[in-house]
Amino acid sequence: MEKQIINTTNAPEPIGPYNQAVKAGSMLFISGQIALNAETGKLEQDDVIVETHRVMQNLRNILTEAGMDFSDVVKSTIFITDMNDFSQINEVYGKYFSGYFPARETVQVAGLPRGVNVEISMIAIK
Repeated sequence: MEKQIINTTNAPEPIGPYNQAVKAGSMLFISGQIALNAETGKLEQDDVIVETHRVMQNLRNILTEAGMDFSDVVKSTIFITDMNDFSQINEVYGKYFSGYFPARETVQVAGLPRGVNVEISMIAIK
């Protein structure tokens, strides 16, 4: 199976030894995205709602680069540092899907890169 590296300037550059996404056959594996604005290089952390929107926009930009959209997503993983933020994150997340929701888990963790509150990774199939 051939692998293709997917990178776009419309999402933040990786902050470690990984790629934004890897396409293997018809499957796209997107690395966890945080609320880093690719244009400014700054984190958008005014509140967890703003932060989650930025994360979802970064994911959308990677999906677009791969010729996909949120309707192609079959699995998401949400990492959050405070389960009390779950309902707000869940509400924002849900706005990016129209009728079709992927399988998903949400996990509270002790910490995330750069002190963010939310990180989301996805798997999509076209």
